[in-house]
Amino acid sequence: MSLVNPPPPDAAKHMANLRVSYDRGRLDEASVAATPFEQFRSWMTEAVEAAVPEPNAMVLATVGPDEQPTTRTVLLKDVDPRGFVFFTNYGSTKSREMAEHPGASMTFPWIAIHRQIVVVGRAEKVPREESEEYFVTRPFDSRLGAWTSRQSEVIADRSVIVSEFARLSAEYPVGSEIPVPDFWGGWLVRAVSVEFWQGRESRLHDRLRFRSVSGRPADLDVASNWVLERLSP
Repeated sequence: MSLVNPPPPDAAKHMANLRVSYDRGRLDEASVAATPFEQFRSWMTEAVEAAVPEPNAMVLATVGPDEQPTTRTVLLKDVDPRGFVFFTNYGSTKSREMAEHPGASMTFPWIAIHRQIVVVGRAEKVPREESEEYFVTRPFDSRLGAWTSRQSEVIADRSVIVSEFARLSAEYPVGSEIPVPDFWGGWLVRAVSVEFWQGRESRLHDRLRFRSVSGRPADLDVASNWVLERLSP
């Protein structure tokens, strides 16, 4: 990534002067895969090979009952023909918002390689068995952490979760079987559109979007479900 104008010492005061030249690649209709599933997997592989930090990190946007959007970064844990899967506390803000308003959007900001993927779709809970299957693969401390946190609840200070983690660590020594919390599990975002963005020179970026023909969530691996469109940058 090359800086056209090096930032001044106090860059925060001069953000308008920050410039990055996007010159790492191109994206055209001839080279894009036949389905959003294939294209996503191809780009994810390339992001991993390019050592993009946490390439499965995505910014998830949801909408609350007050119609105000909220965003946060979560980790994608699977992508399959159904859609995109991540796991969280079902009492969290994002879960409560998706339960009431299932529309959701996810952005994968692969800035280091001048790429971005934006998914728009509808969220639904995954089957309980799927959450249980994933839970046992998590590191031991992460499983304890799922029990420790009542995510998004206001707490007095950090000692609240530290003491609860200590209590649970005593109840479940290392190697113990930790049950899956009933307030924890997976979400599946089934896509209505998947946009692939490639930075280009002069800000004339490439934007190719797979859009569901029906306008409803569709399986990612069926080419006839999707129309490919180029968007103006």
